[in-house]
Amino acid sequence: MNDTTMHNKASRGVSRRRFITGTGSILGAVTLSARTASAQEQAVAAAAAGPIAPGAHVAALVIGTGYGGSVAALRLAQAGVDVHMIEMGMAWDTPGTDGKIFANTTSPDYRSFWLRTRTKQPLSNFLGFPIDKDVPRYTGILDAEEMGGIIVYQGRGVGGGSLVNGGMAVTPKRENFAAVLPSVNADEMYGTYYPRANAALGVSTIDPAWFDTTEAYQYARVGRKHAQRSGFPFVFVPDVYDWDYMKQEALGTVPKSALAGEILYGNNYGKKSLQKTYLAQAAATGRVTISPLHKVTSVAPASSGGYTVVIDQINTNGDTTTTKTVTADRVFFAAGSVGTSKLLVKLKATGALPGLNSEIGQGWGDNGNVMCGRANHLWDPTGALQSSIPCGGIDNWAAGGAFAEVAPLPTGIETFASFYLSITKNPNRAQFTWNAATGKAELNWQTAWKQPSIDMAKSIFDKINATEGTIYRTDLFGVYKIWGDHLTYHPLGGAVLNKATDNYGRLHGYSGLYVIDGSLIPGNTSVNPFVTITALAERNIEKIIATDL
Repeated sequence: MNDTTMHNKASRGVSRRRFITGTGSILGAVTLSARTASAQEQAVAAAAAGPIAPGAHVAALVIGTGYGGSVAALRLAQAGVDVHMIEMGMAWDTPGTDGKIFANTTSPDYRSFWLRTRTKQPLSNFLGFPIDKDVPRYTGILDAEEMGGIIVYQGRGVGGGSLVNGGMAVTPKRENFAAVLPSVNADEMYGTYYPRANAALGVSTIDPAWFDTTEAYQYARVGRKHAQRSGFPFVFVPDVYDWDYMKQEALGTVPKSALAGEILYGNNYGKKSLQKTYLAQAAATGRVTISPLHKVTSVAPASSGGYTVVIDQINTNGDTTTTKTVTADRVFFAAGSVGTSKLLVKLKATGALPGLNSEIGQGWGDNGNVMCGRANHLWDPTGALQSSIPCGGIDNWAAGGAFAEVAPLPTGIETFASFYLSITKNPNRAQFTWNAATGKAELNWQTAWKQPSIDMAKSIFDKINATEGTIYRTDLFGVYKIWGDHLTYHPLGGAVLNKATDNYGRLHGYSGLYVIDGSLIPGNTSVNPFVTITALAERNIEKIIATDL
């Protein structure tokens, strides 16, 4: 498929018929997945009405279709408010050249990266060799955004980060919550909003008996054994993957997704992304529409009340094809920690929203992400078949400030490697500022600020290596480089709750402007963050609907 063909397919927008005949019929292979196909069809249908028209007036405009934005859209619609969602990425409703919507992790192609001509994979090397390759420039699903001293990996498309993550749906331990969101009532979160979020996201935990026997989790069983032999607790971690579907993958009765290594560039089956949960419910209300391949560039008070919003429509090359101006009574910023922070910093500095306070852009963190691999002995193989969905972690948060997910290396060959993504209690926080000369928002994160994360992760893995007589892998992140300290999958902060906003996400200085995404959380959640982002959005939108509408 050439660039012109790709552009023509994408620019035709969402077709309900194409969706049904494409993914819908495949997912219908089992009853359960037929239900998720129907749900995803509803979400895709929300975009079928066509993109937002120039001059349109909407009651609520939501910038972004990730976790916070999806919660806001659903609950506003259920309260009788018409909502339009603006999404910079694509709808991801149309199969590509291989008949599938999403590309495989082991063979990235034009669908894989956001406006890059060369891949920027989290693991840059394998067996000592660089693995990045040239790809056509395209509005692909994974953005590897280079922000000063860090690469921030983000999902691009309807569903945001839910399209590209491993689905690890972790609620922080109650005793850690006060450090995550100090101004929020923990009783309300653990009594109402975490349960509400987990139910709506479709969270469940792997069957331990199946875990103990399936070939696909041999790597995680090795991780459990090594953790426990060094005195660390191994915990099962909930996920939004459909475990019954994965069992059928193992039996060979349905198309494979997790067991085909799909994760980084989307899961074609099995994972309950937001398209199948919140966004499907939102679409079913009949009050929510979505404009993919649209990017908000300005929000400013309108003379007649509400806000004037300027939006660029882009093509799959990333070029602006049309600029539209619309008005909205209320605007919800849900473009993710980086997207929301960059936009608000720009709007404050350029005079569009000069009344925003000095907390805008502050308190940004990487959730303490750092990665590493270990080389196991020949009697500890981790398996050629590895499910791409992590299901367990090593908890050393209280003693060492680290929680490590036992992660897959779904290469299709035996590597004798254990691989980990650690979340650590890294205290460093960065700030977004506006560079008027370049016309861009910048982040002042420094790579050296990862050292506390490395030290905390070493509290686990130095001990395991000593117990097992093993060493770190040095061939995954460069040449003779142990630590993946160049990235984060979990950007948080930049418009911190009760600082840049009030305690429910209302931006100081402007009535009718709200932040409802991960930028509210000051840099760390102690675990994978999306359940906390979702639960906080549930809490905030409930209050906003009750008091502001």
